[in-house]
Amino acid sequence: MSSEAILEVRHLSKAFGHNEVLKDIDFAVHPGDVTSIIGPSGSGKSTLLRCINLLETPTGGEILFHGENITGRGISASGYRAKVGMVFQSFNLFNNMTVLENCRVGQVKVLKKDKAAAEENAMKYLNRVGMAPYIHAKPRQLSGGQKQRVAIARALAMEPEVLLFDEPTSALDPEMVGEVLDVMKNLAAEGMTMLVVTHEMAFARDVSNHVVFMSEGVICEEGEPGQLFSNPRQQRTREFLNRFTNV
Repeated sequence: MSSEAILEVRHLSKAFGHNEVLKDIDFAVHPGDVTSIIGPSGSGKSTLLRCINLLETPTGGEILFHGENITGRGISASGYRAKVGMVFQSFNLFNNMTVLENCRVGQVKVLKKDKAAAEENAMKYLNRVGMAPYIHAKPRQLSGGQKQRVAIARALAMEPEVLLFDEPTSALDPEMVGEVLDVMKNLAAEGMTMLVVTHEMAFARDVSNHVVFMSEGVICEEGEPGQLFSNPRQQRTREFLNRFTNV
């Protein structure tokens, strides 16, 4: 695994008015890493991802992508997001477009691909997530699990270097969680670099190679899943895992 980080978060802070949501966050993501961010609701996990994807502007600190501070002036947010894709909790598909159009549109608009090449690429990733039979369907005709698989295919079709997942299973019915986690496990096995905010502790423990535990806007503890789950150093981590894990 390369020692050169793809993403580095340095002394990141984010406040909404007087409410400091993120305080002095530091960590790095290397090629092939599957990093799970866990912690209680309201601990700043989703805000951290939204800062990394430039959906929120950090109050302080730096986010480096291949050593370049992407919070600086003159950065193209859409160009950067093509390389650091995001899969949202609520799918964020375009409801007026078919499955295929959803997976094609970003490639044409942002990557300037021609329609035929974009379509071919979209089909490749829709096949990978098992959604090729549904290319003419609109999102309203799909289950939650199917929508999320389309959202993953759409993000993959941009061929990003890193994929961010913001609680990708939390809006799903329990029986649909497995189909989305299976896609994510396959991506991890193929070497996709992933940063995943999740409440799925089995995924964090069994699929990640790095786990970050956040509470009250700070990183309390991070490390390899085996160490963090079986022998957490911090009392707050122990209390959280005792409450949340029967895995």
